[in-house]
Amino acid sequence: MSRVSQAEAQTNRKRVVEAASRLFREKGVPNVSVADVMQSVGLTQGGFYKQFASKSALVDEAAAKAFADMVGCLAALDDDHGGHDAAWSSLIDSYLSPEARDNPGSGCPAAGFAGDFAREPEWRDTYAAGVRDMAGWIATEDTGLAALSTLVGALLLARATAGSPISEEILRAARKAAARLTE
Repeated sequence: MSRVSQAEAQTNRKRVVEAASRLFREKGVPNVSVADVMQSVGLTQGGFYKQFASKSALVDEAAAKAFADMVGCLAALDDDHGGHDAAWSSLIDSYLSPEARDNPGSGCPAAGFAGDFAREPEWRDTYAAGVRDMAGWIATEDTGLAALSTLVGALLLARATAGSPISEEILRAARKAAARLTE
């Protein structure tokens, strides 16, 4: 059996973190095992413990990576839309869409990790830092936090009611409310 080079190990670690982030947001942390994560990237469970101290360490790293990626996407929106106001409007439309509602694995980490992290204080510092960074992109402290809370809350409610008419109503009402928050 051959040893994995350092470059391959780094690539594998990155793949594991990305897969874990997606699976944890999609299915919930308690519903995803280390074996599930490793299987999703074609690696053995034994290799996991060469890279991570525990599942908890992976959860924290996966959340931090998801928030960093999200903040990077938010920053790119400003460039893509020629300014922050147009970027914010674009974010509202995409964030509060049926596609975002129906695809939690690739969606916002604030919404995707909210339920699990509320029950597990071990990861709250990572979550709080990510929320602060996202809110900071939106607007000043209070306004940014209120706007992000509107987005995340609406997305969670829309997911919980998916398949019923109120889900679409929640998305529509929240789009209107979020737009007014930063005027």
